[in-house]
Amino acid sequence: MIPDGAPMPAAPYGERIIVNVPPQGRGCALWFGLLFLGFMMVVGLLFTLGAIGLVANAVETGSKQVTEEHHSLSKSGTDKIAIITVEGAILDGDGFVKKQIDHVRDDPHVRAIVLRVNSPGGTMTASDYLYHHLQKLAEDRKLPIVVSMGGLAASGGYYVSMAVGSEKDAIFAEPTTWTGSIGVIIPHYNVAGLMKSWEIEEDSIKSGPLKQMGTPTRPMTDEERKIFENLVNDSFTRFKDVVKSGRPALAADPALLDRVATGQVFTTDEALANGLVDKQGFIEEAIERAIVLAKLRRDKVQAVKYKKPSSLFAAPFMADSRKAPDLSALLDLASPRAYYLCTWLPSALAGP
Repeated sequence: MIPDGAPMPAAPYGERIIVNVPPQGRGCALWFGLLFLGFMMVVGLLFTLGAIGLVANAVETGSKQVTEEHHSLSKSGTDKIAIITVEGAILDGDGFVKKQIDHVRDDPHVRAIVLRVNSPGGTMTASDYLYHHLQKLAEDRKLPIVVSMGGLAASGGYYVSMAVGSEKDAIFAEPTTWTGSIGVIIPHYNVAGLMKSWEIEEDSIKSGPLKQMGTPTRPMTDEERKIFENLVNDSFTRFKDVVKSGRPALAADPALLDRVATGQVFTTDEALANGLVDKQGFIEEAIERAIVLAKLRRDKVQAVKYKKPSSLFAAPFMADSRKAPDLSALLDLASPRAYYLCTWLPSALAGP
C-alpha cells in the first residue's frame, strides 16, 4: 500500500500496485459529476419531449378531432344513432365531448343520439356548457336524445343527462348505476392551525377585504360564509330548474324534488322509485329506444361511437402542452362525492 503523497514506484512485471485514493476530494467530485450529468440528462430529455410535443400539437391541429367507428346494428346502415360519451370528470366544456357534439351536428346521417354518461360531475360552468350545447343540437337538428347511464352519473353527470328534455322513457340506468347527487359544493379547507404549529404566517397583499375569500390559510369570516352560501343557493336553484326541465314528474311534485335534491347518491332501484330515471337497462336498450323515437327501420340503421384520433407522437407520459394538467383521475378517485363543482384551486390546476 502506498501512503498518501508518496511517489509512485515502478511496478515489477506481473504485480499490481494498490493506490489509496482519499475519499474527501475525489469522491465528492465524482458524486458531483454524476449528479450534474443526471441533471443535464433530465434537462435534455425535457427539451426533447417539449420539441416532440410541439410537433405533435402541430400535427393534431391539422388533423381530425374525432374519429367514428361502428358500435352495433347494421354496418351498412345509412341512418346513424350517434353515441356521445361523457366519461370522467367534467372539467373542460370545449373538450372531447364538445368535439363529439360538433361532429354530430355536421353529420346529416345522424338521426338520434344516445348520451352515454359515466361521470361524477365536475365544474358548474363546464356541466352547464355541455348541457346547453346538447340541448341546442337536439333542437336545431330535431334529434331525440336517450341517456344511457354507466357506473356513475352523479351531480354534473346527472345535470347533463337532463338534455333529454321532457321525452318519456328516455333515461336508462344499469342495475349497478349510482346517480343523483343533486347539489352544489364549494370546497374549503382551514389549515390555519397547521400553519401556526409550523410557524408559517400568511402575508398576502390584497386590494380589498374580500379579495382573499376562500383561502385555506385562515378561518372563513361570517361575511365570507354568507356570500359563499348565496352563491351556492343561486347555483342550486338553477340545478333544480334544470332537473325540472328534464323530469316533468319532479317539476309537478316540488316536495319530492326537495327530498331527492339533498346531494344524496341513489342506486338504480332508488332512482326509479323517485323518478330520477325511467328504465333499468344497458346501452343496447337505450339504442332500441332511440330507434323508436326517431322512427327508424332497425335493419337500415347503425349505432356509431367516437374516439380521439391517435397522434403519431402520442405516448402515455406526454401531456398536452397547450392545456393545464388533467385532474380527471384525481376527481374520479374522490367519487361518489358530488361534483357540480366550484373550487378555490388555482385555475392552472382546476382546468381551463
